[in-house]
Amino acid sequence: MNGSRPGKVQARLARRLHRRTRAVTSAAGEVERAAFLRRLVTLGLLIAALVVVEALVYALTEGTSLGYGIVWVLDTVTTVGAIPEPASSGARALRAIVEITGIGTLFYVLVTVVEFLVAGHFGELLASRRAERMIDALSDHHIVCGYGRVGRQVVADLRAAGADCVVVDSNPGIRDSADADRVSLISGDASEDAVLLGAGIERARSIIACSDSDSVNVFITLTARELRPDIVIVARASREETEMKLKRAGADRVISPYKSSGTEMARLALHRQLSGVVDVNADYRVEEIVVGDGCAGAYQKIADVAAGAIVVGLRHGNEFHAQPAGEHVLEPGDVITAIGTADVLQRLEERFETSAA
Repeated sequence: MNGSRPGKVQARLARRLHRRTRAVTSAAGEVERAAFLRRLVTLGLLIAALVVVEALVYALTEGTSLGYGIVWVLDTVTTVGAIPEPASSGARALRAIVEITGIGTLFYVLVTVVEFLVAGHFGELLASRRAERMIDALSDHHIVCGYGRVGRQVVADLRAAGADCVVVDSNPGIRDSADADRVSLISGDASEDAVLLGAGIERARSIIACSDSDSVNVFITLTARELRPDIVIVARASREETEMKLKRAGADRVISPYKSSGTEMARLALHRQLSGVVDVNADYRVEEIVVGDGCAGAYQKIADVAAGAIVVGLRHGNEFHAQPAGEHVLEPGDVITAIGTADVLQRLEERFETSAA
Protein backbone atom coordinates (compact mmCIF):
# COMPACT_ATOMS: atom_id res chain seq x y z
CA MET A 1 0.00 0.00 0.00
CA ASN A 2 2.75 2.46 0.96
CA GLY A 3 4.68 1.62 -2.17
CA SER A 4 1.78 2.76 -4.33
CA ARG A 5 1.62 6.19 -2.70
CA PRO A 6 4.62 7.68 -4.59
CA GLY A 7 3.02 6.51 -7.81
CA LYS A 8 -0.20 8.29 -6.95
CA VAL A 9 1.67 11.48 -6.07
CA GLN A 10 3.55 11.32 -9.36
CA ALA A 11 0.29 10.79 -11.20
CA ARG A 12 -1.24 13.88 -9.60
CA LEU A 13 1.86 15.94 -10.37
CA ALA A 14 1.78 14.73 -13.96
CA ARG A 15 -1.84 15.76 -14.31
CA ARG A 16 -1.13 19.19 -12.90
CA LEU A 17 1.77 19.65 -15.28
CA HIS A 18 -0.45 18.54 -18.14
CA ARG A 19 -3.10 21.09 -17.21
CA ARG A 20 -0.53 23.87 -17.07
CA THR A 21 0.97 23.04 -20.43
CA ARG A 22 -2.36 22.46 -22.15
CA ALA A 23 -5.21 24.93 -21.94
CA VAL A 24 -8.60 23.63 -21.11
CA THR A 25 -9.85 22.87 -24.62
CA SER A 26 -13.32 22.75 -25.84
CA ALA A 27 -13.98 22.34 -29.54
CA ALA A 28 -13.69 25.42 -31.71
CA GLY A 29 -17.37 25.36 -32.49
CA GLU A 30 -18.33 25.40 -28.82
CA VAL A 31 -16.06 28.37 -28.12
CA GLU A 32 -17.40 30.26 -31.11
CA ARG A 33 -21.02 29.67 -30.13
CA ALA A 34 -20.29 30.83 -26.58
CA ALA A 35 -18.70 33.99 -28.00
CA PHE A 36 -21.83 34.68 -30.08
CA LEU A 37 -24.05 34.26 -27.06
CA ARG A 38 -21.86 36.65 -25.05
CA ARG A 39 -22.10 39.20 -27.85
CA LEU A 40 -25.88 38.92 -27.94
CA VAL A 41 -26.16 39.35 -24.19
CA THR A 42 -23.79 42.35 -24.23
CA LEU A 43 -25.73 44.01 -27.04
CA GLY A 44 -29.02 43.42 -25.25
CA LEU A 45 -27.70 45.04 -22.08
CA LEU A 46 -26.29 47.94 -24.11
CA ILE A 47 -29.63 48.60 -25.79
CA ALA A 48 -31.46 48.49 -22.46
CA ALA A 49 -28.97 50.93 -20.92
CA LEU A 50 -29.26 53.35 -23.88
CA VAL A 51 -33.05 53.30 -23.69
CA VAL A 52 -33.11 54.02 -19.96
CA VAL A 53 -30.46 56.78 -20.07
CA GLU A 54 -31.94 58.56 -23.08
CA ALA A 55 -35.46 58.25 -21.66
CA LEU A 56 -34.28 59.77 -18.39
CA VAL A 57 -32.59 62.68 -20.20
CA TYR A 58 -35.74 63.30 -22.25
CA ALA A 59 -37.95 63.20 -19.15
CA LEU A 60 -35.73 65.79 -17.41
CA THR A 61 -35.51 68.00 -20.51
CA GLU A 62 -39.23 67.99 -21.34
CA GLY A 63 -40.56 67.61 -17.82
CA THR A 64 -42.37 64.35 -18.54
CA SER A 65 -42.47 60.97 -16.78
CA LEU A 66 -39.79 58.28 -17.24
CA GLY A 67 -42.41 55.94 -18.71
CA TYR A 68 -43.30 58.46 -21.44
CA GLY A 69 -39.61 59.01 -22.06
CA ILE A 70 -39.10 55.27 -22.67
CA VAL A 71 -42.05 55.21 -25.10
CA TRP A 72 -40.61 58.23 -26.93
CA VAL A 73 -37.14 56.61 -27.22
CA LEU A 74 -38.60 53.34 -28.54
CA ASP A 75 -40.75 55.29 -31.03
CA THR A 76 -37.68 57.12 -32.25
CA VAL A 77 -35.41 54.06 -32.48
CA THR A 78 -37.98 51.98 -34.35
CA THR A 79 -38.71 54.92 -36.71
CA VAL A 80 -42.45 54.57 -36.13
CA GLY A 81 -42.96 58.34 -35.79
CA ALA A 82 -46.22 58.14 -33.84
CA ILE A 83 -45.09 60.77 -31.30
CA PRO A 84 -44.74 64.37 -32.57
CA GLU A 85 -41.31 65.98 -32.69
CA PRO A 86 -40.47 67.78 -29.43
CA ALA A 87 -40.57 71.58 -29.38
CA SER A 88 -37.35 72.39 -27.52
CA SER A 89 -34.01 72.45 -29.31
CA GLY A 90 -32.40 70.31 -26.58
CA ALA A 91 -34.99 67.57 -27.09
CA ARG A 92 -34.53 67.72 -30.86
CA ALA A 93 -30.77 67.33 -30.43
CA LEU A 94 -31.41 64.42 -28.11
CA ARG A 95 -33.65 62.89 -30.76
CA ALA A 96 -30.83 63.02 -33.28
CA ILE A 97 -28.50 61.31 -30.81
CA VAL A 98 -31.12 58.63 -30.12
CA GLU A 99 -31.56 58.00 -33.84
CA ILE A 100 -27.82 57.60 -34.42
CA THR A 101 -27.02 55.43 -31.38
CA GLY A 102 -30.24 53.45 -31.23
CA ILE A 103 -30.67 52.63 -34.90
CA GLY A 104 -26.95 51.89 -35.26
CA THR A 105 -27.04 49.52 -32.30
CA LEU A 106 -30.16 47.73 -33.55
CA PHE A 107 -28.59 47.36 -37.00
CA TYR A 108 -25.48 45.81 -35.43
CA VAL A 109 -27.68 43.40 -33.44
CA LEU A 110 -29.46 42.42 -36.64
CA VAL A 111 -26.16 41.75 -38.41
CA THR A 112 -24.94 39.66 -35.46
CA VAL A 113 -28.11 37.56 -35.40
CA VAL A 114 -28.03 37.02 -39.17
CA GLU A 115 -24.37 36.00 -38.96
CA PHE A 116 -25.23 33.59 -36.15
CA LEU A 117 -28.04 31.98 -38.15
CA VAL A 118 -26.29 31.91 -41.53
CA ALA A 119 -23.16 30.31 -40.07
CA GLY A 120 -25.30 27.48 -38.72
CA HIS A 121 -24.40 28.12 -35.10
CA PHE A 122 -28.02 28.29 -34.00
CA GLY A 123 -28.70 24.77 -35.26
CA GLU A 124 -25.46 23.55 -33.71
CA LEU A 125 -26.42 25.12 -30.42
CA LEU A 126 -29.81 23.40 -30.44
CA ALA A 127 -28.16 20.10 -31.36
CA SER A 128 -25.66 20.55 -28.54
CA ARG A 129 -28.41 21.22 -26.01
CA ARG A 130 -30.33 18.22 -27.31
CA ALA A 131 -27.26 16.00 -26.94
CA GLU A 132 -26.67 17.26 -23.41
CA ARG A 133 -30.22 16.33 -22.40
CA MET A 134 -29.82 12.87 -23.93
CA ILE A 135 -26.53 12.30 -22.13
CA ASP A 136 -27.99 13.49 -18.82
CA ALA A 137 -30.68 10.82 -19.19
CA LEU A 138 -28.15 8.00 -19.73
CA SER A 139 -26.89 5.64 -17.07
CA ASP A 140 -24.78 2.47 -17.17
CA HIS A 141 -23.39 3.68 -20.48
CA HIS A 142 -19.88 3.54 -21.96
CA ILE A 143 -17.70 6.60 -22.59
CA VAL A 144 -15.52 6.22 -25.68
CA CYS A 145 -12.63 8.70 -25.72
CA GLY A 146 -11.49 9.15 -29.30
CA TYR A 147 -13.46 8.66 -32.50
CA GLY A 148 -10.76 7.53 -34.90
CA ARG A 149 -10.69 4.18 -36.65
CA VAL A 150 -10.48 2.23 -33.40
CA GLY A 151 -13.09 4.39 -31.68
CA ARG A 152 -15.55 3.97 -34.53
CA GLN A 153 -15.21 0.19 -34.36
CA VAL A 154 -15.66 0.25 -30.58
CA VAL A 155 -18.84 2.30 -30.92
CA ALA A 156 -20.16 0.02 -33.67
CA ASP A 157 -19.61 -3.09 -31.54
CA LEU A 158 -21.13 -1.49 -28.43
CA ARG A 159 -24.23 -0.42 -30.34
CA ALA A 160 -24.51 -3.84 -31.96
CA ALA A 161 -24.60 -5.29 -28.45
CA GLY A 162 -27.40 -2.88 -27.51
CA ALA A 163 -25.23 -0.75 -25.19
CA ASP A 164 -25.47 3.03 -24.88
CA CYS A 165 -22.32 5.05 -25.45
CA VAL A 166 -21.08 8.64 -25.47
CA VAL A 167 -18.11 9.75 -27.57
CA VAL A 168 -15.64 12.38 -26.37
CA ASP A 169 -13.24 13.87 -28.92
CA SER A 170 -11.48 17.24 -29.18
CA ASN A 171 -11.26 17.17 -32.98
CA PRO A 172 -14.01 19.44 -34.40
CA GLY A 173 -13.64 17.74 -37.79
CA ILE A 174 -15.42 14.59 -36.64
CA ARG A 175 -18.70 16.39 -35.89
CA ASP A 176 -20.19 15.59 -39.30
CA SER A 177 -19.26 11.90 -39.21
CA ALA A 178 -20.56 11.58 -35.63
CA ASP A 179 -23.85 13.21 -36.63
CA ALA A 180 -24.09 10.92 -39.64
CA ASP A 181 -23.56 7.92 -37.35
CA ARG A 182 -26.09 9.35 -34.87
CA VAL A 183 -23.56 9.22 -32.07
CA SER A 184 -23.84 11.36 -28.93
CA LEU A 185 -20.70 13.49 -29.13
CA ILE A 186 -19.08 15.79 -26.59
CA SER A 187 -16.43 18.04 -28.11
CA GLY A 188 -13.59 18.48 -25.63
CA ASP A 189 -10.46 17.09 -24.04
CA ALA A 190 -11.32 13.82 -22.28
CA SER A 191 -8.44 14.33 -19.84
CA GLU A 192 -10.31 17.28 -18.28
CA ASP A 193 -12.57 16.70 -15.29
CA ALA A 194 -15.39 18.90 -16.59
CA VAL A 195 -15.57 17.06 -19.91
CA LEU A 196 -15.82 13.59 -18.34
CA LEU A 197 -18.37 14.87 -15.83
CA GLY A 198 -20.38 16.24 -18.76
CA ALA A 199 -20.21 12.78 -20.35
CA GLY A 200 -21.80 11.34 -17.21
CA ILE A 201 -18.82 9.50 -15.76
CA GLU A 202 -20.54 9.32 -12.36
CA ARG A 203 -23.26 7.16 -13.99
CA ALA A 204 -21.14 5.38 -16.63
CA ARG A 205 -20.28 1.71 -16.74
CA SER A 206 -16.85 2.03 -18.32
CA ILE A 207 -14.30 4.36 -19.90
CA ILE A 208 -12.64 3.29 -23.14
CA ALA A 209 -9.53 5.37 -23.90
CA CYS A 210 -8.81 4.74 -27.57
CA SER A 211 -7.15 7.96 -28.68
CA ASP A 212 -4.40 7.71 -31.28
CA SER A 213 -1.96 9.22 -28.75
CA ASP A 214 -0.61 7.03 -25.93
CA SER A 215 0.10 10.08 -23.73
CA VAL A 216 -3.48 11.29 -24.11
CA ASN A 217 -4.76 7.84 -23.11
CA VAL A 218 -2.56 7.94 -20.00
CA PHE A 219 -3.98 11.31 -18.94
CA ILE A 220 -7.54 10.16 -19.68
CA THR A 221 -6.96 7.12 -17.48
CA LEU A 222 -5.54 9.24 -14.65
CA THR A 223 -8.49 11.64 -14.77
CA ALA A 224 -11.12 8.90 -14.97
CA ARG A 225 -9.59 6.90 -12.12
CA GLU A 226 -9.48 9.97 -9.88
CA LEU A 227 -13.10 10.87 -10.62
CA ARG A 228 -14.43 7.31 -10.35
CA PRO A 229 -12.17 4.87 -8.45
CA ASP A 230 -14.58 2.00 -9.16
CA ILE A 231 -15.15 2.48 -12.89
CA VAL A 232 -13.84 -0.03 -15.45
CA ILE A 233 -11.15 1.51 -17.68
CA VAL A 234 -10.05 -0.11 -20.93
CA ALA A 235 -7.18 1.69 -22.66
CA ARG A 236 -5.39 1.44 -25.98
CA ALA A 237 -1.59 1.35 -26.18
CA SER A 238 0.28 1.73 -29.45
CA ARG A 239 3.67 1.00 -27.88
CA GLU A 240 4.62 -1.84 -25.59
CA GLU A 241 6.27 0.45 -23.02
CA THR A 242 3.01 2.36 -22.62
CA GLU A 243 1.14 -0.71 -21.36
CA MET A 244 2.76 -0.59 -17.91
CA LYS A 245 2.23 3.17 -17.69
CA LEU A 246 -1.47 2.76 -18.38
CA LYS A 247 -1.78 0.01 -15.78
CA ARG A 248 0.01 2.17 -13.21
CA ALA A 249 -2.32 5.02 -14.12
CA GLY A 250 -5.30 2.82 -13.24
CA ALA A 251 -6.38 1.00 -16.41
CA ASP A 252 -8.06 -2.35 -15.79
CA ARG A 253 -7.29 -3.70 -19.26
CA VAL A 254 -4.77 -2.50 -21.83
CA ILE A 255 -5.14 -3.47 -25.47
CA SER A 256 -2.45 -3.07 -28.12
CA PRO A 257 -4.18 -3.28 -31.52
CA TYR A 258 -0.90 -3.56 -33.42
CA LYS A 259 0.48 -6.25 -31.13
CA SER A 260 -2.77 -8.24 -31.10
CA SER A 261 -3.29 -8.03 -34.85
CA GLY A 262 0.37 -8.88 -35.54
CA THR A 263 0.24 -11.91 -33.27
CA GLU A 264 -2.99 -13.13 -34.86
CA MET A 265 -1.63 -12.63 -38.38
CA ALA A 266 1.45 -14.64 -37.51
CA ARG A 267 -0.66 -17.49 -36.08
CA LEU A 268 -2.93 -17.53 -39.12
CA ALA A 269 0.09 -17.59 -41.42
CA LEU A 270 1.76 -20.43 -39.48
CA HIS A 271 -1.41 -22.49 -39.11
CA ARG A 272 -3.56 -22.47 -42.24
CA GLN A 273 -6.31 -24.39 -40.47
CA LEU A 274 -7.00 -21.46 -38.09
CA SER A 275 -9.70 -18.94 -38.97
CA GLY A 276 -9.60 -16.85 -35.79
CA VAL A 277 -7.78 -16.46 -32.48
CA VAL A 278 -8.81 -14.67 -29.26
CA ASP A 279 -6.57 -14.46 -26.19
CA VAL A 280 -8.59 -14.98 -23.00
CA ASN A 281 -5.65 -14.31 -20.69
CA ALA A 282 -1.95 -15.12 -20.51
CA ASP A 283 -2.62 -18.88 -20.35
CA TYR A 284 -5.81 -19.54 -22.31
CA ARG A 285 -7.06 -18.62 -25.74
CA VAL A 286 -9.96 -19.43 -28.02
CA GLU A 287 -9.36 -20.61 -31.57
CA GLU A 288 -11.53 -21.35 -34.58
CA ILE A 289 -10.11 -24.28 -36.52
CA VAL A 290 -11.25 -25.32 -39.98
CA VAL A 291 -11.57 -29.04 -40.72
CA GLY A 292 -9.73 -29.41 -44.01
CA ASP A 293 -10.13 -32.20 -46.53
CA GLY A 294 -7.39 -34.75 -45.98
CA CYS A 295 -6.45 -33.77 -42.43
CA ALA A 296 -6.21 -36.38 -39.65
CA GLY A 297 -9.23 -34.97 -37.83
CA ALA A 298 -11.64 -35.26 -40.74
CA TYR A 299 -14.37 -37.89 -40.30
CA GLN A 300 -13.32 -38.35 -36.67
CA LYS A 301 -15.43 -37.87 -33.54
CA ILE A 302 -14.90 -34.69 -31.56
CA ALA A 303 -14.05 -36.67 -28.43
CA ASP A 304 -11.29 -38.52 -30.31
CA VAL A 305 -9.53 -35.41 -31.62
CA ALA A 306 -10.10 -32.90 -28.77
CA ALA A 307 -6.62 -33.58 -27.32
CA GLY A 308 -7.64 -32.05 -23.98
CA ALA A 309 -9.18 -28.88 -25.44
CA ILE A 310 -12.78 -27.93 -24.73
CA VAL A 311 -14.83 -27.70 -27.92
CA VAL A 312 -17.48 -25.07 -27.22
CA GLY A 313 -18.95 -24.66 -30.70
CA LEU A 314 -19.29 -26.21 -34.14
CA ARG A 315 -20.27 -24.45 -37.35
CA HIS A 316 -21.52 -26.75 -40.09
CA GLY A 317 -22.54 -24.78 -43.16
CA ASN A 318 -24.99 -22.12 -42.01
CA GLU A 319 -25.77 -23.95 -38.78
CA PHE A 320 -24.03 -23.36 -35.46
CA HIS A 321 -24.11 -25.90 -32.63
CA ALA A 322 -23.12 -24.78 -29.13
CA GLN A 323 -21.32 -27.38 -27.02
CA PRO A 324 -21.55 -30.16 -29.62
CA ALA A 325 -21.64 -33.76 -28.43
CA GLY A 326 -18.39 -35.67 -28.30
CA GLU A 327 -19.88 -38.31 -30.61
CA HIS A 328 -20.36 -35.77 -33.41
CA VAL A 329 -18.33 -36.71 -36.52
CA LEU A 330 -16.41 -33.85 -38.10
CA GLU A 331 -16.64 -33.29 -41.84
CA PRO A 332 -14.43 -31.22 -44.19
CA GLY A 333 -15.57 -27.59 -44.12
CA ASP A 334 -16.70 -27.70 -40.50
CA VAL A 335 -15.31 -25.05 -38.15
CA ILE A 336 -14.81 -25.91 -34.48
CA THR A 337 -14.40 -23.37 -31.68
CA ALA A 338 -12.11 -24.61 -28.93
CA ILE A 339 -10.62 -23.17 -25.76
CA GLY A 340 -7.48 -24.32 -23.99
CA THR A 341 -3.87 -23.59 -23.17
CA ALA A 342 -1.28 -22.99 -25.86
CA ASP A 343 0.10 -26.53 -25.59
CA VAL A 344 -3.33 -28.15 -25.74
CA LEU A 345 -4.41 -26.09 -28.73
CA GLN A 346 -1.10 -26.81 -30.44
CA ARG A 347 -1.87 -30.51 -30.27
CA LEU A 348 -5.39 -29.88 -31.53
CA GLU A 349 -4.10 -27.81 -34.46
CA GLU A 350 -1.84 -30.67 -35.49
CA ARG A 351 -4.88 -32.93 -35.97
CA PHE A 352 -6.21 -30.58 -38.63
CA GLU A 353 -3.06 -29.73 -40.50
CA THR A 354 -3.19 -30.39 -44.24
CA SER A 355 -0.34 -30.65 -46.68
CA ALA A 356 0.40 -27.51 -48.66
CA ALA A 357 -1.02 -27.44 -52.16
